[in-house]
Amino acid sequence: MRMITGVPEGWPTDEAAARAVQDALRDRVVRDETGPAPGTGTVTGIDVAYDDARDLVAAAAVVLDAATLDVVEEATAVGRVAFPYVPGLLAFREIPAVLGALKALRTDPGLVVCDGYGLAHPRRFGLASHLGVLTGLPTMGVAKNPFAFEHGSLGQERGSAVALRDGDEEVGRALRTRDGVKPVYVSVGHRVSLAGVCAHTLALTPAYRLPETTRRADRLCRDALIDLSARP
Repeated sequence: MRMITGVPEGWPTDEAAARAVQDALRDRVVRDETGPAPGTGTVTGIDVAYDDARDLVAAAAVVLDAATLDVVEEATAVGRVAFPYVPGLLAFREIPAVLGALKALRTDPGLVVCDGYGLAHPRRFGLASHLGVLTGLPTMGVAKNPFAFEHGSLGQERGSAVALRDGDEEVGRALRTRDGVKPVYVSVGHRVSLAGVCAHTLALTPAYRLPETTRRADRLCRDALIDLSARP
């Protein structure tokens, strides 16, 4: 299912307004829930792709059975890019289309896995946290690269983890999902614990470095842009 999505009324259009929204919503992040158990219910991957030439963004939401990792439902939404590129404020470019894709689903998304950050963000309010607060869904972030935080040495075995720290605060973890392969960088979004985030990430990576949720959503949003480009 695909929908054309617009920008919500009152959506920030400049950096100062966006930072004010982050400040207003940050304290609504729920950190004291453990979240669903890995392998239960549904888990949904979201990702976005851009068509810079036409100023379009396509978002994909792919719902998987958490036990089998089979696809239950897919949805996409395409709309205009909602915000200029500013590091630390990428959620404002992506969330309107992501909300459109989630709205198009008939299935309960369950836990939502974002290709990005939650609390492992300089302002403690990355895409996963922002989306969780807006939707009320449990969310987590699994990023391909570290954003602003460093970590100590990490074992080479799958499942090895080390804290991402900002001073004395643990904001996420670097997590090895394949033996000897570059780690991913995980963090709490909303309504799930960091231990739960790590467990879910490992459950979602039976064969590849990146979670199946991210791999499938990445492919789907890219295909949506290709399909759109093919139309007259």
